[in-house]
Amino acid sequence: MVANKWLMLGCASLALVSAPAGAQAPAAADDIAKTDGPITQAADIVVIAGIGYRDRTDTPEPVLKYGTEYFQRFEPLTAGDALKRVPSVTFLSDVIESDAPRLRGLPPGYTQILINGERVPGASADRSFFLDRIPAELISSVEIVRSSSARRTGDAVAGTLNINLRDGYELNGGYVRAGGLYYDDKEIEPSLGLVWGGQVGPGRLLLGANLQGRHNPKQKKSLRYGDSPENNADYATDDFDNREDQSDTRDGKDYSFNGSYEIDAGDTNFKLNGFYVKTDRTETERSFEYDDPTATTGPVPIGNLLSDNANVAKIDQENFSVDGKLTQQWAAGKTSVRVGYAQFIEDRNETEYEIGFDVDEGDEPEFEGALTSTAIKDREFSVKLEHEVPLNDSVKFMFGGFYQDKNRRTGIFEAEQEGTGSFVWDQFSQNPTDLATAFDKVEAIDGGDNRIKEKRRDAFALVEGDSGNLKWEAGLRYEHTKVRISDFTVAAAIADQESDYDAFLPSASFKYSLTDHDRIIGSVARTLRRPEFNYLTPAVLEEEVGDSDLLGNPQLGPETAWGFDIGYEHRMGSGGIFGVNVFYRDVKDLIELTNTGEEGSEGEGTFVYQPMNVGDGKVWGVEFDLSTDLGFVGLPNTGIFGNLSLLDSKITDVLGKRRFNDQSKYVYNFGFIQDFPQAGAAFGATYRKQGSAYGRVIAEEVTTRYGADLEIFVEKRIGKTFTIRAVGSNLLNGAKRETFNKFDNLADQIDRDFDEYELESEKAGPVFQIMARYAF
Repeated sequence: MVANKWLMLGCASLALVSAPAGAQAPAAADDIAKTDGPITQAADIVVIAGIGYRDRTDTPEPVLKYGTEYFQRFEPLTAGDALKRVPSVTFLSDVIESDAPRLRGLPPGYTQILINGERVPGASADRSFFLDRIPAELISSVEIVRSSSARRTGDAVAGTLNINLRDGYELNGGYVRAGGLYYDDKEIEPSLGLVWGGQVGPGRLLLGANLQGRHNPKQKKSLRYGDSPENNADYATDDFDNREDQSDTRDGKDYSFNGSYEIDAGDTNFKLNGFYVKTDRTETERSFEYDDPTATTGPVPIGNLLSDNANVAKIDQENFSVDGKLTQQWAAGKTSVRVGYAQFIEDRNETEYEIGFDVDEGDEPEFEGALTSTAIKDREFSVKLEHEVPLNDSVKFMFGGFYQDKNRRTGIFEAEQEGTGSFVWDQFSQNPTDLATAFDKVEAIDGGDNRIKEKRRDAFALVEGDSGNLKWEAGLRYEHTKVRISDFTVAAAIADQESDYDAFLPSASFKYSLTDHDRIIGSVARTLRRPEFNYLTPAVLEEEVGDSDLLGNPQLGPETAWGFDIGYEHRMGSGGIFGVNVFYRDVKDLIELTNTGEEGSEGEGTFVYQPMNVGDGKVWGVEFDLSTDLGFVGLPNTGIFGNLSLLDSKITDVLGKRRFNDQSKYVYNFGFIQDFPQAGAAFGATYRKQGSAYGRVIAEEVTTRYGADLEIFVEKRIGKTFTIRAVGSNLLNGAKRETFNKFDNLADQIDRDFDEYELESEKAGPVFQIMARYAF
């Protein structure tokens, strides 16, 4: 089926390439009138005639910058999809989804996510932000900031990903985008967009809107064993417990709007930015457990069906951010003040109904239902003040302050149903939801009803110099954080608690040009990672750590890290770049679970664990990247690109040495673009693979492996204002395979006395899309 679709796409592309070139060949970029100087014309975005490269930045910091021309031809749907093509970014998402980026393979909370240079709140307790909620059509560029600077907040142990949205001074004119996506289950989803930028009054305005249909149909299978098999040959005979078949479909729509208005009046500049993203999403799972590795017959005792489960989650999310910045150049230097407000809201209602047929002889099937209702509201108000003073022609001094008031409200409530009944069941024509009744009043789970207020007051100063071949920066940032936790599920005596902590974060970076084509880039910085929200509440969560309990710790402090990056860049031709970078991080005060010595709720052999700042870890690796045309071998219209990151780390915990949880050993991608200027056409491909990842916590271990990802595009440009592309992604039927080792407690984990051993696989089919853009 895949082959047939690509045969049709290939025939279509051949017809497009063979079309008469005289009427359809686009003008070169230099031929398009630049009525507003450096402002990009809409036609330049719609018609990309040439090869896109990674940008070569001139700031002292180690920054990799990628414009839309680097991504656009593969039509990424989201910011997360775009980041799959840049160095050192991995994901631990479901197949064909790219949500929480893991820079250098570290957990998402170690990466700072910025939109237009400013932080935004998200749903996750680890403070990470899901980039699959930002449509790629809103993006002007993506920056990987490998090291930290005093001018930004220090929450960047792994580094920073900055998503720059389009603004009025980057676009003149408008364009529309329209198309559709075809999925493996024959579902079709729309993709529509509109962007316009131009002069309005004394300034320039940009407006954008986007509708993106989202769909992800997956099939999962799990094989579970009662103990650890001694070898693969014993799986299906000696230790088999049950098999689970699951269909998992994620379906939804993203609606987004963004805008900016900027007035540049010489010494005075004013800019207003805003974006809004709304997500309506439904996740539907249907699971069947069988007592046989292959059979799919009806309920026991006559058949093999142990249980029938239906799980539906309805999710409504809203991201909103607005900020204004005023900059004034005057006799004492340049002063800027920025005021911003950002908000994230999530309402999630999840129901799960299960019929259990694995009952004693003569007993009726058991019916269970559960409702989990989650509401998160996270708001941030911030003010940033900067002043810059030139000390001489080559050195300037900058200082300033930052204030942030964060308020996060979380509510997690549950209700349950139970019952038995006598009925004939056909899992192929009936659904457990048919037996559902209304739930009683929901109640908050332990630790699930809380408010966290976080106030930050920062001050920073830095010196920046430019002496021709050498650009450098050195600075110091001081961050003071005060946290107040209110948990409404615990006793009043401990319900409200406060803590505060300080951090001094020095940093320095440089770029030294050896020649016009070669330079060395280096940096050193101290950074931090703030505690996860779910670790701060003073509630006891029963059986959260295997059969043991988890007690939150309101006095947790941040993890801190010293790190350095040292790299080399070589310019190739007019736009190509080859780069190599080595990095190292030494992490202190790592948050690890410690045994309080108190007996857990399940009695003897179980304990109460609490997170504490007691660990140390190290992270290191080497990163290569390349993007260039092949003009040096006589092929100027052939572009190649690729990157390879080799990643490693070490933590010592109560079980011994391991990597940081779920850090892939490597990630690479490479591809090419072949442009046909006379025919107004192009095609290309990209291939991506990330290495296996291992994670270990108390009572559970998981190894995750991903299959490779192949994407291909074919493009036809018609005149100066119209482009149509056909894109195929996940062409290798991406698979995710996980191996779980599960234990009742730490002692059993040390002795390798398994509670359950599970092999889980997940697979999704290819996705095809046709996208057209028209500039006006």
